[in-house]
Amino acid sequence: MSRYVFKLPDLGEGTVEAEIVGWKVKPGDTVAEDDVIVEVMTEKAAVEVPAPVGGRVVSTTGQPGDTVAVGAELIVLETESGAALAPAAQSPAAAAPAAQVAAAGNGAAAAAEERATPAVARGRVATSPAIRRRAHEAGVDLRQVAGSGPSGRIVSKDLEAYVARGAAGQPVPIRPAPRAVPAAKSPPRAPGATEEIKVIGLRRLIAQRLSEAKRNIPHFAYVEELDITELESLRAHLNSKLERGAPGLTYLPFLALALVRVLKDFPQCNAHYDAERGVIVRHSAVHLGVATQTPDGLKVPVVHAADRRTLWDLAAEMRRVSEAARTNKATREELSGSTITITSLGKLGGIASTPIINAPEVAIIGVNRAVERPVVFEGAIAIRLTMNLSSSFDHRFVDGYDAAAMIQALKECLEHPATIFIGH
Repeated sequence: MSRYVFKLPDLGEGTVEAEIVGWKVKPGDTVAEDDVIVEVMTEKAAVEVPAPVGGRVVSTTGQPGDTVAVGAELIVLETESGAALAPAAQSPAAAAPAAQVAAAGNGAAAAAEERATPAVARGRVATSPAIRRRAHEAGVDLRQVAGSGPSGRIVSKDLEAYVARGAAGQPVPIRPAPRAVPAAKSPPRAPGATEEIKVIGLRRLIAQRLSEAKRNIPHFAYVEELDITELESLRAHLNSKLERGAPGLTYLPFLALALVRVLKDFPQCNAHYDAERGVIVRHSAVHLGVATQTPDGLKVPVVHAADRRTLWDLAAEMRRVSEAARTNKATREELSGSTITITSLGKLGGIASTPIINAPEVAIIGVNRAVERPVVFEGAIAIRLTMNLSSSFDHRFVDGYDAAAMIQALKECLEHPATIFIGH
């Protein structure tokens, strides 16, 4: 038997340390190669680190919330003598990325970068961490997949072709999925008891960046009431034409399309502030962030090139990236690069809210709950469907007049929804 010392690998993008979020193993456990042993959080990503070799866990370093430097001892494994031939410090390929990063405020999110580096342990299948994760989720034994990359390395198309052969009815060896273990029930808490929850990982990163955004950005809030009776009529009509079971349109795609139109006249709101260089970067394309609540916290998946999409395309893409964020399947590109963000609490939207800007952006548009109210309409009291927009702007770079003018233009589009589709 030999001892294998596994050190925290370089996780990419200049990472020098990582916070331990949670150990998946403990001393005395037996692990197989590629089993996830620990989840760590860098400033960029939450990363699941797999075991480089199989063996028995001798010791682990650090508790949840502790910080470990790259190159420092992470775990010691007792292995068969042959495994000792593997190097003690792993390359970045040892870390399997999990697409579950959150950033500030309403949280721009980004996944860890997929790295295509050679295998580092004898007998280890050569492929990237992302492909290992996809294969694990699909129950595919990578040893059965023929690689077309350099030195037989398995690339994305190899796994896709292998899975496709199985879908076509050809025999494909599949290993059984691991059996789910029911979660243990917590014992009842005594009256007056307290519970301490350490703020670590994703929640710590969200808290940190929320604080930075609120502390560094002077927020200018603007709330306006909209009469969306006509918009609701159009939405209901379009949904009535859908096939049974097809997902219906919500208000958000209409808001997105109207926002794209309005931003042409207010480019200062579709921008980033580069604090290091002291410049405002205005974007001609609209990359729309969609604040999404997930089990891990608030994330902002991105609909790229929203300004080139139709209503239906926007609706479909917003659903897709939001679901990908909720299930930790979003790619790095899908979780980064937004130029302006919209956020909605749906039926919990309340009357008004004060959304925090998703830095380095300079504006965020919030949607509140739609409710019927008695209003004066064409000289008489009528029941109309109304909804408030609660928006925040970086007052350093967006004047109050321009912020109000943009929201008024957005209000006009949404109250007269036909104008959303008329050429600008």
